[in-house]
Amino acid sequence: MTNVKQAIPAAVANLQAAYGAPSQAGFGSAVFYEPTPPEADLEQAALAKYRYFVGELWERYGEAAWRGPWQQVAARPAGAQPNIVAELKGIKNTGAALSVPMLLDNDAGALAAVFDDPTVTELRVFTAGDGAAMSGLLIAGRCPATASAVFLVFLMD
Repeated sequence: MTNVKQAIPAAVANLQAAYGAPSQAGFGSAVFYEPTPPEADLEQAALAKYRYFVGELWERYGEAAWRGPWQQVAARPAGAQPNIVAELKGIKNTGAALSVPMLLDNDAGALAAVFDDPTVTELRVFTAGDGAAMSGLLIAGRCPATASAVFLVFLMD
């Protein structure tokens, strides 16, 4: 995780209030908002947040366990009308789709306020988990106007 501090927009602060501040809990959810250069690979940045969130469990169970389920299950096409709720509900991957109702039940409005913002020009959703008991999603959104990105990690058993 980068040490550079950046002012957090109100919508992101609300998302953190609903889903949790950055942490290494390895379970539950957390929201990260960090400087991310426009040329940075969003998937690699998302993987870094995922690894940070899982913390010491990453080493204990090994990278292969945590990377096994990792795959992109949704991406917003350039120029598409943003609608994070519909995008999540439209996930075809059966395992990933199981996490969607729990994620939306928490605070779909806070999700939409951040990920449907017109400054989010790239949105990708990935599966996460340990290949056994833990599963979830990671939502990554790039905001070039502020040279930042927002990551929501959601991991449950």
